Amino acid sequence: MLGTALGSHSTGQTTVTSLAVANPGSLIQSVDWLAIAPPLIAALAALAVLVTDLFLPARHKRWLGRLTAAGLALAIVSLLPLTGGSPRATFCAQNVTGATDNAGCSYVADHFALVFQLLALGGALIAALLSAHTVEREELPGGEYWFLLLSSATGAALLPASRDLATLVIALEVASLPAFALVALRRDGRGAEAALKFFLSSVTATAVMLLGIGFVYAASGSLHLGAVATGLEHAPAQLKPLAEAGAVLTLAGFAFKVAAVPFHFWVPDTYTGAPLPVAGYLSVVGKAAGLAGLALVTTIAFRPYAHTWGLVLAVLAAVTMTVGNAGALRQRFDTRYSAVRLLAWSSVGQAGYLLVPLAAAGYAPTTTDPLGATAAYALIYGVVNLGAFGVVAAVGRRSEAGVDDFRGLFARRRWTALALAFFLLCLAGLPPGVIGLFGKVVVFRAAVDAGLGWLAVVMAVNVVVALYYYLRWTAVLFAPAPEAAPAEGAGERAAAAPERRLPVSLTATLGLTASVAVVLSVAPQLVLQVVGGSLF
Repeated sequence: MLGTALGSHSTGQTTVTSLAVANPGSLIQSVDWLAIAPPLIAALAALAVLVTDLFLPARHKRWLGRLTAAGLALAIVSLLPLTGGSPRATFCAQNVTGATDNAGCSYVADHFALVFQLLALGGALIAALLSAHTVEREELPGGEYWFLLLSSATGAALLPASRDLATLVIALEVASLPAFALVALRRDGRGAEAALKFFLSSVTATAVMLLGIGFVYAASGSLHLGAVATGLEHAPAQLKPLAEAGAVLTLAGFAFKVAAVPFHFWVPDTYTGAPLPVAGYLSVVGKAAGLAGLALVTTIAFRPYAHTWGLVLAVLAAVTMTVGNAGALRQRFDTRYSAVRLLAWSSVGQAGYLLVPLAAAGYAPTTTDPLGATAAYALIYGVVNLGAFGVVAAVGRRSEAGVDDFRGLFARRRWTALALAFFLLCLAGLPPGVIGLFGKVVVFRAAVDAGLGWLAVVMAVNVVVALYYYLRWTAVLFAPAPEAAPAEGAGERAAAAPERRLPVSLTATLGLTASVAVVLSVAPQLVLQVVGGSLF
C-alpha cells in the first residue's frame, strides 16, 4: 500500500521508491504572512517579553509593560493593510469536500475577522495600559504577567479568523489557559479560589465542547466549517441525532466563554478575585473570543440547523439578560467588592444583548445585518466597559472598593467622575451616551426584523430594569461627600484618605476610552460602517 502510494517500482532485484506524485504542487502550503500578521505579531511580542525578562534588571522591569503595549499597537496597525479588497486566506486544503471559495481554508482574514481582531487587540492594549500601575502596586511578577496577557491576546486574535473546528478549539484554549494564570497572580486566597473556579468550570465546558465536535465530525466527515455544513445537510438519517447532539454540546462550550446563563456562575467570583485589569480584560476580550466562535459555528457550520439554534440562542439571550440584571439589582452598594461585582453582573446582562443578533441570524440566515449588529454592539460595549473598569481602578486601586466609595467623587475628581458617569450612561443606553443608545437600537432592530418580537419585548423590559442600578451608581458620584472619620473598611479608608494624582497609565486609559466613546457618540455613522459591512 505504502509503496503504491509513493510510486514504487522494481528494477531487477532492487525496489526503488519514488516520492513523486501526480500533482506535487498540491502538497505545498504557501503562507500569507500579511494575513496572519495580527496574531503573529502578538505572539512574537510575547516571546520577546519572555526573553527580555530573563536579562532585564529588576529596576527596569517596567519596560516590559511598554514593550507589551508597543507589540499590541503594532498588531493593531497590521490590520490596516487587510482592510478593503477581497478577504485573504491561507492554510488551505485543495480538496475539501463541499469547499467553495475560501471554505477549505483554516484561516480567513475577512471583514468579520478584522472587526473582532480589532476588538481583541484593542481591548488587550487598553488592559495593558490599565495594568501598568496595578503590576507595580500589587507587586505582581511583571515578566509572567505581560507574557500571559500577550499569549491570551494572541489566541483571541486568532479565533475570529479560524475556519475549522480544530483551529477554533486551539485558539480558544490559547486565549483561555493564560487567563487562568492571570487570575491567580494575586498572592492571596481570593485570587487562588477565583482561578480554581474559573479553571474547573472552563475545563468542563471545553470537555463538553470537544465531545460535541467529535460527534459533529463523525456525522459530517470534516472539520472545515463550510464542509461541515454540507456534510450535515446530506448526513444519513441515522446520523442526524448524533449531529444534533454534537451541535448542542458545541454551542454549550462556547456559551460558557460568553458567560451566558446557566454557564455564568464563575463570573462574579472570578472578577472579584482577579486583578482589576484582568477582570476588565475577561469582560471584554474573553467575551469577544467566545462570541466570535459562537457566531462562526452557528452561521457557517450549523447553517442547516439555523431555526433550531436560532430558537435556542433566543431563549438563552432572554434568560441571560434577565438573570444578569436581576443579579445586579440584588447587589448591595455598601459591601466590599460591590463595584466589581456590579460590573460582573452587568457584563452577564450585556452578554444577553450580544446574543440577540446571533439569534436573529438563525431566522434571517441570508442577511449579514444581524452579525453586523453583534460586531457593532461588541465594539461599543468593549470601549465603555473597559473605561468603567479603569475608573474603578483609579478610585479603588484594588477590587475591594464598594460602590459607596464613589460617593462624592465629583467633588474630589471632577473629570474622573464625569468619565464614569458617561460610561454608565452608555451602558444604560441614555443620552449623552448616544453610542450606547445607538447600539441597543441596532440590536433591537435586528430582533424585530427577524420576527422575534417577543425577544425584543424582553430586551426592552431588561433595558428599563437596568436603568435603576446604572442611574443609582451615577447619582452616588454627585452625592455629598461623606464626612472623613476613622474607619475599618478598605473602602472607608479610601474615602477618608487624601486624593493623589492619578498615575500616567490610568490617566491614559481613561482619556483613551472616554475619547473613543465621545467620538462614537458624536459620529455614530462610524459604527454604521461596521453594521453595513460584508461579514462573510
